[in-house]
Amino acid sequence: MNYRHAYHAGNHADVLKHAVLARVLAYLAQKDKPFAVLDAHAGIGAYDLQGVEAGKTAEWQGGIGKLAQPFPPEVEAILAPYRACLAALNPKGGLRYYPGSPDIILQGLRAGDRMIANELHPEDAATLRENYAGEQRLTVLQEDALVAVKSQLPFAEKRGLVLIDPPYEARDEAERALRMLVQGQRRFQTGMFLLWYPVTTEEFVDELMSGAAASGIGNMLRAELRIKRAHEASGLSGSGLLIVNPPYTLEGELALLLPALARRLGIEGLGRSQISWLTPPRG
Repeated sequence: MNYRHAYHAGNHADVLKHAVLARVLAYLAQKDKPFAVLDAHAGIGAYDLQGVEAGKTAEWQGGIGKLAQPFPPEVEAILAPYRACLAALNPKGGLRYYPGSPDIILQGLRAGDRMIANELHPEDAATLRENYAGEQRLTVLQEDALVAVKSQLPFAEKRGLVLIDPPYEARDEAERALRMLVQGQRRFQTGMFLLWYPVTTEEFVDELMSGAAASGIGNMLRAELRIKRAHEASGLSGSGLLIVNPPYTLEGELALLLPALARRLGIEGLGRSQISWLTPPRG
């Protein structure tokens, strides 16, 4: 429970995760039927990039701070839902506040949709409740993420998304994240799942991918963005998403978006990306 996302808000990993999250929510909203979203590791909702925590690391400057200049129109079309979330938090222009996943999700909901935000850290859970007091579409839980996944699925709406986004601080957290994905998918087979993972060492990524591929879950797309070479002392070299039951156009969109982000966010030309099916797509 020591992890505080305020130190990392808006970094390159957030750019990947939140751009895809906003895009997926836009797809869910296209159908005239309600949906629900479970954010298993929610955080506080939004972050002040001029605050003490963000100022200590300045990680956002290597992430969202590099997106001020527009991309080509076909890339901007994919980024549009994400850009809209940023603009809503910064109505006077500029970039002071950054939306975390709860804020992005709430912006993507319609009147009949709902969100369950789970945050185990007691202070952050309290801040999340305070930040969105009076938001009728939001339920805040303070549980172990695995317990939340078990208790909240399947959704009564039969449509929706589950975001699994742990900090990967504990030794067994990758294993627990996969367990959440497996158990969640068993309960909600038609649902969409986003599992975020860090790129630290090649060994870590290979082990996680092997476990996911052997999980028995089909229709799983892997999207990965790296900004530098990965080795034991390199810290966070990139990150990725495992996307279960993605919208059918998402693969092609990410094939445009991720190389553009790799060129913009990569350090000394070392940015790269990949899009591949970890388990075969349906159809």
